Amino acid sequence: MDIQDIKNRFGIIGNSPLLNRAIDIARQVAPTDISVLISGESGSGKEVFSHIIHAMSARKHGPFIAVNCGAIPEGTIDSELFGHEKGSFTGAHEARKGYFEVVDGGTIFLDEVAELPVGTQARLLRVLETGEYIRVGSSKVQKTNVRVIAATNKDVFDDVRNGKFREDLYYRLNTVPLKIPALRERKDDIYLLFRKFIADFTDKYRSPSVHLDQGAQQMLMDYSWPGNVRQLKNIAEQIAVLEKNRDLTAQSLLNYIPNESGNMLPMRIQNNNKEDFSERDILYKVLFDMKKDMMELKKLVADIIQNGDNTAALSSNQQAINQLYRDIELPTNNGNNSDYNTLTIHQPNTDKAYDMMDEAEEVEESLSLIDKESDLIKKALKKHKGKRKLAALELGISERTLYRKIKELELN
Repeated sequence: MDIQDIKNRFGIIGNSPLLNRAIDIARQVAPTDISVLISGESGSGKEVFSHIIHAMSARKHGPFIAVNCGAIPEGTIDSELFGHEKGSFTGAHEARKGYFEVVDGGTIFLDEVAELPVGTQARLLRVLETGEYIRVGSSKVQKTNVRVIAATNKDVFDDVRNGKFREDLYYRLNTVPLKIPALRERKDDIYLLFRKFIADFTDKYRSPSVHLDQGAQQMLMDYSWPGNVRQLKNIAEQIAVLEKNRDLTAQSLLNYIPNESGNMLPMRIQNNNKEDFSERDILYKVLFDMKKDMMELKKLVADIIQNGDNTAALSSNQQAINQLYRDIELPTNNGNNSDYNTLTIHQPNTDKAYDMMDEAEEVEESLSLIDKESDLIKKALKKHKGKRKLAALELGISERTLYRKIKELELN
Protein backbone atom coordinates (compact mmCIF):
# COMPACT_ATOMS: atom_id res chain seq x y z
CA MET A 1 0.00 0.00 0.00
CA ASP A 2 1.52 3.33 -1.05
CA ILE A 3 1.35 6.61 0.87
CA GLN A 4 -1.65 7.98 -1.05
CA ASP A 5 -3.64 4.80 -0.42
CA ILE A 6 -2.91 5.14 3.31
CA LYS A 7 -4.08 8.76 3.24
CA ASN A 8 -7.32 7.76 1.53
CA ARG A 9 -7.97 4.91 3.94
CA PHE A 10 -7.36 6.87 7.13
CA GLY A 11 -8.67 10.26 5.99
CA ILE A 12 -5.33 12.05 6.07
CA ILE A 13 -5.20 15.29 4.08
CA GLY A 14 -2.02 17.05 3.01
CA ASN A 15 1.04 16.79 0.83
CA SER A 16 3.72 18.09 3.17
CA PRO A 17 7.06 16.24 2.87
CA LEU A 18 7.19 16.02 6.69
CA LEU A 19 3.76 14.39 6.76
CA ASN A 20 4.64 11.99 3.95
CA ARG A 21 7.84 11.04 5.77
CA ALA A 22 5.91 10.24 8.96
CA ILE A 23 3.45 8.06 7.02
CA ASP A 24 6.31 6.26 5.29
CA ILE A 25 7.99 5.46 8.63
CA ALA A 26 4.70 4.15 10.05
CA ARG A 27 4.22 1.98 6.96
CA GLN A 28 7.72 0.50 7.22
CA VAL A 29 7.63 -0.20 10.95
CA ALA A 30 4.08 -1.64 10.99
CA PRO A 31 4.94 -5.24 9.93
CA THR A 32 7.53 -5.53 12.69
CA ASP A 33 6.75 -5.99 16.39
CA ILE A 34 9.05 -3.33 17.80
CA SER A 35 7.88 -0.48 20.03
CA VAL A 36 7.23 2.95 18.56
CA LEU A 37 7.26 6.33 20.31
CA ILE A 38 5.12 8.89 18.50
CA SER A 39 5.91 12.48 19.40
CA GLY A 40 4.05 15.58 18.36
CA GLU A 41 2.08 18.51 19.70
CA SER A 42 -1.41 18.12 21.09
CA GLY A 43 -3.99 17.89 18.31
CA SER A 44 -1.52 16.93 15.57
CA GLY A 45 -3.06 13.48 14.99
CA LYS A 46 -0.81 11.04 16.85
CA GLU A 47 -3.59 8.51 17.45
CA VAL A 48 -4.26 8.21 13.71
CA PHE A 49 -0.70 6.94 13.24
CA SER A 50 -1.19 4.32 15.95
CA HIS A 51 -4.17 3.01 13.97
CA ILE A 52 -2.07 2.95 10.79
CA ILE A 53 0.63 0.86 12.48
CA HIS A 54 -1.89 -1.57 13.98
CA ALA A 55 -3.94 -1.94 10.78
CA MET A 56 -0.87 -2.73 8.67
CA SER A 57 0.67 -5.15 11.17
CA ALA A 58 0.30 -8.90 11.65
CA ARG A 59 -1.85 -8.07 14.69
CA LYS A 60 -4.53 -6.28 12.65
CA HIS A 61 -7.13 -8.95 13.50
CA GLY A 62 -6.29 -8.73 17.21
CA PRO A 63 -7.72 -6.20 19.69
CA PHE A 64 -6.62 -2.56 19.76
CA ILE A 65 -7.10 -0.22 22.70
CA ALA A 66 -6.08 3.40 23.23
CA VAL A 67 -5.33 4.47 26.81
CA ASN A 68 -4.90 8.11 27.85
CA CYS A 69 -2.37 7.78 30.67
CA GLY A 70 -2.84 11.39 31.73
CA ALA A 71 -6.58 10.91 32.33
CA ILE A 72 -6.26 8.01 34.81
CA PRO A 73 -5.61 8.87 38.50
CA GLU A 74 -2.24 7.76 39.83
CA GLY A 75 -3.84 5.54 42.46
CA THR A 76 -5.76 3.42 39.94
CA ILE A 77 -3.56 3.33 36.85
CA ASP A 78 -1.75 0.11 37.87
CA SER A 79 -5.12 -1.58 38.28
CA GLU A 80 -6.32 -0.26 34.90
CA LEU A 81 -3.25 -1.46 33.03
CA PHE A 82 -2.44 -4.72 34.84
CA GLY A 83 -5.67 -5.67 36.66
CA HIS A 84 -6.25 -6.45 40.34
CA GLU A 85 -7.41 -9.22 42.64
CA LYS A 86 -10.54 -9.15 44.75
CA GLY A 87 -9.97 -7.30 48.01
CA SER A 88 -6.58 -5.94 46.97
CA PHE A 89 -7.70 -2.40 47.90
CA THR A 90 -10.79 -0.59 49.13
CA GLY A 91 -13.55 -0.94 46.55
CA ALA A 92 -12.04 -4.00 44.83
CA HIS A 93 -15.15 -6.13 45.27
CA GLU A 94 -14.12 -8.55 42.54
CA ALA A 95 -11.11 -9.45 40.42
CA ARG A 96 -10.60 -7.40 37.27
CA LYS A 97 -8.57 -7.89 34.11
CA GLY A 98 -6.23 -5.11 33.08
CA TYR A 99 -5.70 -3.74 29.58
CA PHE A 100 -2.56 -5.81 29.00
CA GLU A 101 -4.55 -8.96 29.70
CA VAL A 102 -7.55 -7.95 27.61
CA VAL A 103 -5.45 -6.91 24.60
CA ASP A 104 -3.31 -10.07 24.58
CA GLY A 105 -2.32 -10.72 20.96
CA GLY A 106 -3.13 -7.16 19.89
CA THR A 107 -1.87 -3.59 20.24
CA ILE A 108 -2.11 -1.11 23.09
CA PHE A 109 -1.67 2.61 22.45
CA LEU A 110 -0.42 4.53 25.49
CA ASP A 111 -1.14 8.21 24.87
CA GLU A 112 0.58 10.81 27.09
CA VAL A 113 2.97 8.10 28.28
CA ALA A 114 5.17 10.72 29.99
CA GLU A 115 2.41 11.16 32.60
CA LEU A 116 2.89 7.64 33.97
CA PRO A 117 3.99 7.47 37.64
CA VAL A 118 7.52 6.17 38.21
CA GLY A 119 6.25 2.94 39.81
CA THR A 120 4.03 2.20 36.82
CA GLN A 121 6.97 2.90 34.52
CA ALA A 122 8.88 0.04 36.17
CA ARG A 123 5.94 -2.34 35.63
CA LEU A 124 5.65 -1.26 31.99
CA LEU A 125 9.38 -1.82 31.42
CA ARG A 126 9.03 -5.40 32.67
CA VAL A 127 6.18 -6.05 30.23
CA LEU A 128 8.21 -4.67 27.34
CA GLU A 129 11.31 -6.71 28.20
CA THR A 130 9.81 -10.06 29.31
CA GLY A 131 6.10 -9.92 28.52
CA GLU A 132 5.39 -10.52 32.24
CA TYR A 133 3.25 -8.60 34.71
CA ILE A 134 1.59 -9.08 38.10
CA ARG A 135 -1.92 -8.02 39.00
CA VAL A 136 -2.33 -5.59 41.90
CA GLY A 137 -2.72 -7.65 45.07
CA SER A 138 -1.40 -10.85 43.50
CA SER A 139 1.92 -12.68 43.56
CA LYS A 140 1.28 -14.72 40.44
CA VAL A 141 3.28 -13.78 37.35
CA GLN A 142 1.22 -13.66 34.16
CA LYS A 143 2.29 -13.48 30.53
CA THR A 144 1.00 -11.29 27.73
CA ASN A 145 1.86 -10.77 24.08
CA VAL A 146 1.11 -7.13 23.35
CA ARG A 147 2.67 -4.59 21.04
CA VAL A 148 3.09 -1.18 22.69
CA ILE A 149 2.80 2.08 20.78
CA ALA A 150 3.37 5.14 22.95
CA ALA A 151 2.79 8.81 22.28
CA THR A 152 3.69 12.08 23.97
CA ASN A 153 3.40 15.80 23.38
CA LYS A 154 6.32 16.50 25.75
CA ASP A 155 10.08 16.35 25.46
CA VAL A 156 10.45 12.99 27.24
CA PHE A 157 14.23 13.17 27.30
CA ASP A 158 13.93 16.42 29.25
CA ASP A 159 11.91 14.45 31.84
CA VAL A 160 14.66 11.81 31.80
CA ARG A 161 17.25 14.45 32.69
CA ASN A 162 15.03 15.74 35.48
CA GLY A 163 14.47 12.26 36.90
CA LYS A 164 10.75 12.18 36.09
CA PHE A 165 10.98 9.41 33.49
CA ARG A 166 13.08 6.25 33.52
CA GLU A 167 15.93 6.36 31.03
CA ASP A 168 15.79 2.60 30.34
CA LEU A 169 12.05 2.80 29.60
CA TYR A 170 12.60 5.79 27.31
CA TYR A 171 15.09 3.91 25.14
CA ARG A 172 12.91 0.78 25.20
CA LEU A 173 9.87 2.71 23.96
CA ASN A 174 11.85 4.85 21.55
CA THR A 175 13.11 1.93 19.43
CA VAL A 176 11.62 3.73 16.43
CA PRO A 177 10.89 7.45 16.95
CA LEU A 178 8.04 8.86 14.86
CA LYS A 179 7.67 12.66 14.75
CA ILE A 180 4.32 14.11 13.66
CA PRO A 181 4.76 17.64 12.23
CA ALA A 182 2.81 20.51 13.77
CA LEU A 183 0.22 22.18 11.56
CA ARG A 184 2.31 25.38 11.31
CA GLU A 185 5.04 23.22 9.71
CA ARG A 186 2.56 22.17 7.01
CA LYS A 187 1.38 25.61 5.88
CA ASP A 188 0.38 24.45 2.39
CA ASP A 189 -1.94 21.85 3.94
CA ILE A 190 -3.88 24.27 6.17
CA TYR A 191 -6.29 25.57 3.53
CA LEU A 192 -6.85 22.05 2.16
CA LEU A 193 -7.79 20.83 5.64
CA PHE A 194 -10.04 23.83 6.25
CA ARG A 195 -11.93 23.26 3.00
CA LYS A 196 -12.48 19.61 3.92
CA PHE A 197 -13.71 20.44 7.42
CA ILE A 198 -15.97 23.30 6.32
CA ALA A 199 -17.51 21.14 3.59
CA ASP A 200 -18.20 18.34 6.09
CA PHE A 201 -19.79 20.66 8.64
CA THR A 202 -21.91 22.67 6.20
CA ASP A 203 -23.23 19.35 4.90
CA LYS A 204 -23.81 18.02 8.42
CA TYR A 205 -25.68 21.13 9.61
CA ARG A 206 -27.28 21.84 6.21
CA SER A 207 -25.92 25.36 6.13
CA PRO A 208 -24.76 27.38 3.08
CA SER A 209 -21.23 26.85 1.82
CA VAL A 210 -18.45 29.14 3.04
CA HIS A 211 -15.91 30.91 0.84
CA LEU A 212 -12.69 32.58 1.98
CA ASP A 213 -11.16 35.59 0.27
CA GLN A 214 -7.42 35.86 -0.29
CA GLY A 215 -6.85 37.74 2.96
CA ALA A 216 -8.65 35.10 5.03
CA GLN A 217 -6.69 32.31 3.34
CA GLN A 218 -3.43 34.09 4.11
CA MET A 219 -4.48 34.55 7.73
CA LEU A 220 -5.13 30.82 8.04
CA MET A 221 -1.57 30.18 6.87
CA ASP A 222 0.01 32.90 9.05
CA TYR A 223 -1.64 31.76 12.29
CA SER A 224 0.50 29.41 14.37
CA TRP A 225 -2.31 26.95 15.33
CA PRO A 226 -1.18 25.94 18.83
CA GLY A 227 -4.03 23.39 18.91
CA ASN A 228 -3.03 22.05 15.46
CA VAL A 229 -5.55 20.09 13.37
CA ARG A 230 -8.00 19.76 16.27
CA GLN A 231 -8.16 23.54 16.68
CA LEU A 232 -8.58 24.11 12.93
CA LYS A 233 -11.46 21.61 12.88
CA ASN A 234 -13.16 23.30 15.83
CA ILE A 235 -12.93 26.74 14.21
CA ALA A 236 -14.31 25.36 10.93
CA GLU A 237 -17.30 23.95 12.83
CA GLN A 238 -17.91 27.28 14.57
CA ILE A 239 -17.86 29.14 11.26
CA ALA A 240 -20.22 26.62 9.63
CA VAL A 241 -22.77 27.10 12.44
CA LEU A 242 -22.40 30.75 13.50
CA GLU A 243 -21.15 32.83 10.58
CA LYS A 244 -23.86 34.82 8.81
CA ASN A 245 -21.63 36.18 6.06
CA ARG A 246 -20.69 33.14 4.01
CA ASP A 247 -17.99 35.09 2.12
CA LEU A 248 -15.39 35.17 4.89
CA THR A 249 -12.82 37.97 5.10
CA ALA A 250 -9.72 38.21 7.27
CA GLN A 251 -11.57 40.55 9.65
CA SER A 252 -14.43 38.07 10.00
CA LEU A 253 -11.98 35.23 10.62
CA LEU A 254 -10.43 37.15 13.54
CA ASN A 255 -13.70 36.69 15.45
CA TYR A 256 -13.04 32.96 15.66
CA ILE A 257 -9.38 33.06 16.68
CA PRO A 258 -9.20 32.97 20.50
CA ASN A 259 -7.98 36.10 22.29
CA GLU A 260 -5.69 34.08 24.58
CA SER A 261 -3.59 33.25 21.51
CA GLY A 262 -2.17 36.77 21.84
CA ASN A 263 0.80 37.12 19.51
CA MET A 264 0.10 33.96 17.52
CA LEU A 265 -0.67 36.12 14.49
CA PRO A 266 2.57 37.60 13.12
CA MET A 267 2.92 41.37 12.89
CA ARG A 268 5.26 42.50 10.11
CA ILE A 269 6.63 45.83 8.97
CA GLN A 270 7.92 46.15 5.43
CA ASN A 271 10.72 48.44 4.33
CA ASN A 272 11.50 49.62 0.82
CA ASN A 273 13.61 46.52 0.20
CA LYS A 274 10.54 44.32 0.79
CA GLU A 275 12.24 42.62 3.75
CA ASP A 276 10.10 41.58 6.73
CA PHE A 277 11.07 42.50 10.28
CA SER A 278 9.29 41.61 13.50
CA GLU A 279 8.11 44.27 15.94
CA ARG A 280 10.77 43.11 18.43
CA ASP A 281 13.56 43.59 15.86
CA ILE A 282 12.32 47.11 15.04
CA LEU A 283 12.18 48.07 18.71
CA TYR A 284 15.71 46.82 19.39
CA LYS A 285 17.05 48.64 16.37
CA VAL A 286 15.43 51.92 17.43
CA LEU A 287 16.78 51.66 20.99
CA PHE A 288 20.32 50.77 19.93
CA ASP A 289 20.38 53.55 17.31
CA MET A 290 19.26 56.06 19.93
CA LYS A 291 21.99 54.97 22.32
CA LYS A 292 24.63 55.12 19.60
CA ASP A 293 23.48 58.61 18.55
CA MET A 294 23.60 59.86 22.14
CA MET A 295 27.19 58.62 22.54
CA GLU A 296 28.25 60.30 19.29
CA LEU A 297 26.48 63.51 20.32
CA LYS A 298 28.29 63.51 23.66
CA LYS A 299 31.67 63.15 21.94
CA LEU A 300 30.80 65.92 19.45
CA VAL A 301 29.78 68.41 22.14
CA ALA A 302 32.83 67.50 24.25
CA ASP A 303 35.07 68.34 21.27
CA ILE A 304 33.29 71.70 20.84
CA ILE A 305 33.66 72.58 24.54
CA GLN A 306 37.32 71.53 24.52
CA ASN A 307 37.99 73.91 21.60
CA GLY A 308 36.45 76.84 23.52
CA ASP A 309 33.28 78.83 23.20
CA ASN A 310 33.23 78.82 19.46
CA THR A 311 29.85 80.04 18.17
CA ALA A 312 30.84 79.36 14.58
CA ALA A 313 31.74 75.78 15.46
CA LEU A 314 28.39 75.33 17.18
CA SER A 315 26.60 76.74 14.17
CA SER A 316 28.49 74.56 11.70
CA ASN A 317 27.75 71.47 13.75
CA GLN A 318 24.08 72.33 14.36
CA GLN A 319 22.94 70.24 11.41
CA ALA A 320 24.99 67.27 12.57
CA ILE A 321 23.56 67.56 16.11
CA ASN A 322 20.00 67.71 14.82
CA GLN A 323 20.67 64.72 12.61
CA LEU A 324 22.16 62.69 15.46
CA TYR A 325 19.40 63.26 18.06
CA ARG A 326 15.72 62.69 17.38
CA ASP A 327 12.71 62.44 19.62
CA ILE A 328 11.25 59.08 18.58
CA GLU A 329 7.66 58.13 19.35
CA LEU A 330 7.36 54.33 19.43
CA PRO A 331 4.27 52.80 17.79
CA THR A 332 1.35 51.48 19.81
CA ASN A 333 -1.15 48.83 18.78
CA ASN A 334 -4.48 50.64 18.87
CA GLY A 335 -6.20 48.24 16.52
CA ASN A 336 -5.14 50.17 13.40
CA ASN A 337 -2.43 48.19 11.64
CA SER A 338 -1.39 51.14 9.51
CA ASP A 339 -0.73 53.23 12.64
CA TYR A 340 0.95 50.31 14.36
CA ASN A 341 3.43 49.85 11.52
CA THR A 342 4.53 53.53 11.63
CA LEU A 343 7.40 55.09 13.54
CA THR A 344 6.81 58.84 14.22
CA ILE A 345 10.00 60.93 14.27
CA HIS A 346 10.00 64.52 15.63
CA GLN A 347 12.73 67.10 15.25
CA PRO A 348 14.15 67.81 18.72
CA ASN A 349 14.65 70.90 20.75
CA THR A 350 18.41 71.48 20.69
CA ASP A 351 18.49 72.77 24.27
CA LYS A 352 16.72 69.60 25.37
CA ALA A 353 19.38 67.59 23.60
CA TYR A 354 22.15 69.33 25.53
CA ASP A 355 20.30 68.88 28.85
CA MET A 356 19.86 65.16 28.24
CA MET A 357 23.49 64.87 27.15
CA ASP A 358 24.58 66.00 30.63
CA GLU A 359 22.71 63.07 32.18
CA ALA A 360 23.95 60.47 29.70
CA GLU A 361 26.36 57.83 30.91
CA GLU A 362 28.57 56.05 28.50
CA VAL A 363 28.33 52.26 29.00
CA GLU A 364 30.84 50.06 27.31
CA GLU A 365 28.79 47.16 25.95
CA SER A 366 28.10 45.50 22.67
CA LEU A 367 25.55 47.16 20.40
CA SER A 368 25.27 44.09 18.20
CA LEU A 369 21.70 42.84 17.65
CA ILE A 370 23.07 39.33 17.37
CA ASP A 371 24.76 39.60 20.79
CA LYS A 372 21.60 40.99 22.38
CA GLU A 373 19.50 38.27 20.81
CA SER A 374 21.94 35.63 22.04
CA ASP A 375 21.87 37.06 25.57
CA LEU A 376 18.07 37.12 25.66
CA ILE A 377 17.85 33.50 24.53
CA LYS A 378 20.45 32.41 27.12
CA LYS A 379 18.58 34.24 29.90
CA ALA A 380 15.24 32.73 28.88
CA LEU A 381 16.69 29.22 28.75
CA LYS A 382 18.41 29.71 32.11
CA LYS A 383 15.22 31.07 33.68
CA HIS A 384 13.21 28.04 32.54
CA LYS A 385 16.02 25.55 33.26
CA GLY A 386 16.61 24.63 29.64
CA LYS A 387 12.94 24.00 28.76
CA ARG A 388 12.78 25.37 25.25
CA LYS A 389 9.00 25.45 24.98
CA LEU A 390 8.68 27.73 28.03
CA ALA A 391 11.64 29.82 26.90
CA ALA A 392 10.00 30.32 23.49
CA LEU A 393 6.79 31.51 25.17
CA GLU A 394 8.80 33.93 27.32
CA LEU A 395 10.54 35.36 24.24
CA GLY A 396 7.30 35.62 22.28
CA ILE A 397 8.48 33.38 19.44
CA SER A 398 7.60 29.89 18.27
CA GLU A 399 9.49 26.87 19.56
CA ARG A 400 10.58 26.13 16.01
CA THR A 401 12.06 29.63 15.65
CA LEU A 402 13.88 29.20 18.98
CA TYR A 403 15.42 25.91 17.80
CA ARG A 404 16.59 27.66 14.62
CA LYS A 405 18.06 30.60 16.56
CA ILE A 406 19.91 28.27 18.93
CA LYS A 407 21.42 26.49 15.95
CA GLU A 408 22.31 29.71 14.10
CA LEU A 409 23.91 31.30 17.18
CA GLU A 410 25.66 28.02 18.11
CA LEU A 411 24.30 28.07 21.66
CA ASN A 412 24.65 25.04 23.91
